[in-house]
Amino acid sequence: MPEPSLQLRLAQKLALAPQLQQAIRLLQLNRIELREYIQEVLDSNPILERDEGEGSVESAEPVPTKAEKTDTADSSSDSVGDEPVPEWEMDSLPNEQWGETSSYEGFSGEAQIADDSEGGLLDHLLWQINLSHFSEVDTAIAQAVVYGLDEDGFLQETIEEIRASLAPELLVGEDEVLAVLHRVQRMEPVGVATRDPQECIRVQLSSLPSDTPYRDLALRIARDYLALLARHDMDELRKRTGAKEEAVVGAIELIQSLEPRPGSRYDNRRDEYLVPDVYVTQVDDEWSVSLNPENEPGLKLNNYYIDLLRKSGGSDADYLRGRLQEARWLMSSLELRNRTLMRVSQAIVDVQKDFIENGEMAMKPLILKDISEKIEVHESTVSRATTRKYMLTPRGLFELKYFFSSHVRTDNGGAVSATAVKARLQVLLQNEPHEKPLSDQDLSDLLRQVGILVARRTVAKYRESLGIGSSSERRRLYRLQAEMGV
Repeated sequence: MPEPSLQLRLAQKLALAPQLQQAIRLLQLNRIELREYIQEVLDSNPILERDEGEGSVESAEPVPTKAEKTDTADSSSDSVGDEPVPEWEMDSLPNEQWGETSSYEGFSGEAQIADDSEGGLLDHLLWQINLSHFSEVDTAIAQAVVYGLDEDGFLQETIEEIRASLAPELLVGEDEVLAVLHRVQRMEPVGVATRDPQECIRVQLSSLPSDTPYRDLALRIARDYLALLARHDMDELRKRTGAKEEAVVGAIELIQSLEPRPGSRYDNRRDEYLVPDVYVTQVDDEWSVSLNPENEPGLKLNNYYIDLLRKSGGSDADYLRGRLQEARWLMSSLELRNRTLMRVSQAIVDVQKDFIENGEMAMKPLILKDISEKIEVHESTVSRATTRKYMLTPRGLFELKYFFSSHVRTDNGGAVSATAVKARLQVLLQNEPHEKPLSDQDLSDLLRQVGILVARRTVAKYRESLGIGSSSERRRLYRLQAEMGV
């Protein structure tokens, strides 16, 4: 039997899961989603209100616990005590100490999440997890999985990253994470938490009843012959599978009836004006970042309800105490979100200051791991903090993810960023002779002359990503422009 102290620590970790969920969720929300989320809490929590003054959050005085209320019922003293404070850390966020746990169970997630397909994918999955027959440990794993999804419903984190985001006391193995992952993949929408559209289609097919017409053939095509399917090569598909044309057509129609993007119908992204989350300014020859004050929610606790809590007892006090804990959690999570966004942004600027001063050709190679190691947080934290967050620099407005790019080798053993290579390609193509446009091999050779080692295939990939046609396409375009006198 486990030691009582271990059981207690495990219980504390699991009890605090809602606060961990909230902190992670707030970090990945963009400006509009954060504003809407805060408004929902304000509408349901009388203790929390907007601070129309400075955009900051206030803390509250401690309030009496149930036992303290009983002990001091006849006292006119205003002194109050603190509840026990277990210390815990969020492995996927900066090492912060959190406190003020509560026996309040209302903010556990169940009451906050509705089964509404018009809501977000994350809420829909958390709602299903809360209704599933998961153990407490498996629930924690499932929640970690869904927090690792992108907006299309694809899993962006490795099994090891999911394990690292869990409390160490859970002692979760890779097999346990995989088992829970497979269960999540069969939640609604089926195929969520897969790695790519191909795996998503395979999971959806395998979830169909075994007697579904053409299911087995469709699974085989999805597993082995998707390239042929993409080329609509019916003859080769019949040859490779040994199936009749009618069966191949039926299998293809079955595959085409599936949804390769599992989160598509929960995609509530909307057109929006891009507003910076972070500003970059130069102070004494140094580049520094600051948060956009217009995005700050400005929250405070309502003193009337705090006083009412001190005077109340019974169910009223329980309700208000729970609302107070919810408010404190939100305010603490917002503070942590802001600090994390600031630290990540400043670390990016420190690396990419040459870009700010000199443009894209000066962009340095940068990956999530570089920033995570620099500020000592998990890579998944950096990923959440940089997704759909925008930085206003003297060179324009950029999503934070823009500053990350893979590296290309140089002939002296160094590296240059893919963004810088693309910028060089644009310059070369803008100045190419119209009568003889540069081929991808020509471009590769020219880059090699300045010490950048890029294969022809990579040049083609970069060129296509810039929306620039092949040399033959550009030659036709130049001829057409000449004929039109452009």
